[in-house]
Amino acid sequence: MASYRIAVLGDKDSILGFRALGLDTYPVDTAEQARVTLHRIARENYAVIYLTETLAVELEADIARYKDDLTPAVILIPGKEGSLGIGMNNIKTAVERAVGADIL
Repeated sequence: MASYRIAVLGDKDSILGFRALGLDTYPVDTAEQARVTLHRIARENYAVIYLTETLAVELEADIARYKDDLTPAVILIPGKEGSLGIGMNNIKTAVERAVGADIL
């Protein structure tokens, strides 16, 4: 049985605290570094990849590639700048797809 892990990808200041929780952190400085890292860790044994919303704006097509796959689940989180509302919109859309109606 495979043992899945959880990764957090984003700028150093936004993700550093997740390391204290035992999650694997991947600090990046540019969207291109994030793109390469996202695809690399998606091929590894990660069930969940948390990604800062700031980077997600620039990686929409890359994130969409994993949208219908069982793993990894790419979950957007606010960065140090605060929430852009993208993560919550994605959750709302996923719930609507699953349930067939907007229940949030």
